[in-house]
Amino acid sequence: MTATVHPTHPEETAVQDTAVFDRIIDPTVGPPGDARSRTALAPRPGDLSGLRLGLLVNTKRNAAEFVEEVTSVLSSQHGMTPVMTRTKPSIVHPAPDEMVAELREACDVVVVGVGDCGSCSASAIADGLQLEKAGVPTVVVVSDAFRVSADAMAELQGTTGYQYVTTPHPVANLSREGLRDRAAAATPEIVALLTGPAPR
Repeated sequence: MTATVHPTHPEETAVQDTAVFDRIIDPTVGPPGDARSRTALAPRPGDLSGLRLGLLVNTKRNAAEFVEEVTSVLSSQHGMTPVMTRTKPSIVHPAPDEMVAELREACDVVVVGVGDCGSCSASAIADGLQLEKAGVPTVVVVSDAFRVSADAMAELQGTTGYQYVTTPHPVANLSREGLRDRAAAATPEIVALLTGPAPR
């Protein structure tokens, strides 16, 4: 007996994508009908010394520079070794599967950043959860002005209460010195989320 395959129509896909976007921007719309099971977060290493650090950045202004400053602190104060940086092709969409696979293979932990707008904050959370699901302890950095978008994406992914690090908005207009100060302030929380306690 031959199974009947029903093709996906572009119009249906567009409606589904719009519904997802609406739930991210306005969480009062409510949870999706096909809400996913909670993402199992990766076990934490407890100590960062000697671990391989991966970085996933977007193309927002100062995102790469901010993460570079975080890397400097993690390397000098916690003995980590930066081994890979990947830049997402889109601030709106999650990182491609092959990029996630590269980070999973090469890195022990990953820092994702910076969510400095509504859509890029939501997609950064999606990236973090993709990496967690792949078994990589990950911390996402988001501007504090976009908590609603970040929390909505976590809820949409079935992981309400997912913890991430916030930094004051905006990041895009900071000088290098300002980025250095902001990264130094954020790093202790990044370390805390990377090392434990064991996730639920």
